[in-house]
Amino acid sequence: MPQQLSFELPVKPALGRGDFFVSPANALAVAMIDLWNSWPEGKLALSGPAGSGKTHLTHVWAAMSGATILPAAALPGRDLAALAAGPVAVEDVPDIADDGAVQTALFHLHNLLRAASRPLLLTGRGAPAHWGLGLPDLQSRVSAAHHCALEPPDDSLLAAVLAKLFADRQVTPRPDVIPYVITRMDRSFAAAAEIVDRLDRVALAESRALSRPLAVRLLDADAA
Repeated sequence: MPQQLSFELPVKPALGRGDFFVSPANALAVAMIDLWNSWPEGKLALSGPAGSGKTHLTHVWAAMSGATILPAAALPGRDLAALAAGPVAVEDVPDIADDGAVQTALFHLHNLLRAASRPLLLTGRGAPAHWGLGLPDLQSRVSAAHHCALEPPDDSLLAAVLAKLFADRQVTPRPDVIPYVITRMDRSFAAAAEIVDRLDRVALAESRALSRPLAVRLLDADAA
């Protein structure tokens, strides 16, 4: 079938509390977000692989607490005292492992928040003790934070993630697509995002419905 011009709709991730599917793989982290007023010393480190829901839960928490969200790398030049006037979420902390100036800024922000009894949420991949921060005082404080990990997905969570990724693209696959994809895909959030992207692009390019035969064709080609 000849390819046709297609127009991609913007991907708008749904980041509300009701859009987050709770399963055994993430239930503890969700509970800690819901109980944010009870975090030990007012801070939580949230870890998990790419696509596991760290950013989604961060936005859920920000909606509940009124927190400011920013990537760790964006700290330089910010008014740390103004930031510390309310709760703060700092994302992707391991990304600053080789930047002493940014780590110093995060260290000062941490201390300002603690002095003001304001909560701090930190996110990154892997356990905080392995974030490799070169500033010892900062690494020790990060390592001391209560830690919750988003675990690899089970079948129910994978199905929910796939459904959400399609919904973010304003796409509705046929009912038998997701159950089939789950049986054939690598069991990771990154694989789910990659498969949804490919299926959506091919369906758009070929002006086809997002059906099981299309999924079979793409995934069988991967296995060949």
